[in-house]
Amino acid sequence: MDRREVESFFERATTVRALVVGDLMLDEYLWGRAERISPEAPVQVVEVAREDLRLGGAGNVINNLAALGCRVAVGSVIGTDENGQLLRHALEEKGAGVDGLIEAADRTTSKKTRVIAANQQIVRIDREMRSAIGAASEKALLDYLLAHLGDFDVVVVSDYLKGVLTPALLSALCRKGRELGVPVVVDPKGDDFAKYRGATVLTPNRKEAEVASGTDITDQATLELAAGKILSTLELDALLITRSEAGMSLFPAQGEAVHIPTVAREVFDVTGAGDTVISVLSLGLACGLALADAAWVANVAAGIVVGKLGTSTVSPREIVAEVGHSLRDSDSKIKNLDVLAHLMARERARGKKMVFTNGCFDLLHVGHVKYLQKARELGDLLVVGLNTDDSVRRLKGEGRPLIEEKERAHILAALGCVDYVVLFDEDTPLRLIEALRPSILVKGGDYSMDQVVGRELVESMGGRVELIEFVDGRSTSRIIEKILSST
Repeated sequence: MDRREVESFFERATTVRALVVGDLMLDEYLWGRAERISPEAPVQVVEVAREDLRLGGAGNVINNLAALGCRVAVGSVIGTDENGQLLRHALEEKGAGVDGLIEAADRTTSKKTRVIAANQQIVRIDREMRSAIGAASEKALLDYLLAHLGDFDVVVVSDYLKGVLTPALLSALCRKGRELGVPVVVDPKGDDFAKYRGATVLTPNRKEAEVASGTDITDQATLELAAGKILSTLELDALLITRSEAGMSLFPAQGEAVHIPTVAREVFDVTGAGDTVISVLSLGLACGLALADAAWVANVAAGIVVGKLGTSTVSPREIVAEVGHSLRDSDSKIKNLDVLAHLMARERARGKKMVFTNGCFDLLHVGHVKYLQKARELGDLLVVGLNTDDSVRRLKGEGRPLIEEKERAHILAALGCVDYVVLFDEDTPLRLIEALRPSILVKGGDYSMDQVVGRELVESMGGRVELIEFVDGRSTSRIIEKILSST
């Protein structure tokens, strides 16, 4: 995937409805100074200077999904205690739907308190229950899930072995997901993966995959052996094994394995990286990405998040920037129409005048460059609509284009006079003009006004059409003829 495709993915992601099911908890952080020993016992005294309360467990998946721009709801069981109310309030502040949050008087809401001084953790205090939720809570949660699963585009299951995800609940959830065609993506825990049978994708790390398969993963052969054992027993669509510095390995139930190398960067903290992976992967499936593409974007996101201190999230902007890093100047200018239409609406609101032109631009020559420079001088922004390869073939014949569409797009985008490039597959750019609403529509001087597609539309919006003469004697066809005659 390139930057343009990833941008389009995150644009679609804003419409996704995701349901997170799993063990919720509060993460409390107490930061302070430890400069003396207690007279009561040989322990450090921490003078607390700052406190922070965060969503933990499955709540960090909610944090990640919210940061990626989708709409999130939760299905879980918490206590009726004070921590339960704090947790509910934190979810509501995050904008998460809480209709599936079941309260149980016999349940303790999990809370982990970490005391940190001199840049290190002094002690962690856990308040939690690990026993399975009661029958009444299980039924209430399951009733909600079965009644509302069809309202969501993807279900993310985050298991921390705190008792919410009972085998009966997981079995019913996976079965209903398959019935409705809603992907169920699971971040597993424990040594028995049987309870996840029927899920769409499982995302264990290497150690979890070793325990579940009973296989020590030491090389490619043992990795494939472990994956085969898990896939053969769990009726999954795919298995994604995260392998830390070795990257990720995607094993589809049908087809070849895909091994994705890690993104090279300095690692500060791997905390929460698994939550980022499952969040991006799930969002990709909900948006219709191929499994391999969704895993690839998830790997990019994980590479970013491990470069941050503490449990962190990653934004679409960071992921898009990372994807476009290798072709930063030109890649950032190539946009999908849905993304570009939003950008142009913002520019119009700021009073900017957008110029639009289009063409095949096969074998870019000085005539093209002069034409584009003159077009850019007419306004504040120049957007170039570029015919795809299929469109060029229909217009120019089977021997064209000589240069494929991605290369033509990057060559155009590298020009300083071009602000954005957008590909189109139709024979005319009318759909682009309708979406982008340019102030000035430019065509070559070989056109007459009545031949310009979109002229009436642009003029009806208060814009105008400009015809610009090409440099005499310069054309792609003449260059091709000259090359052929010299061979």
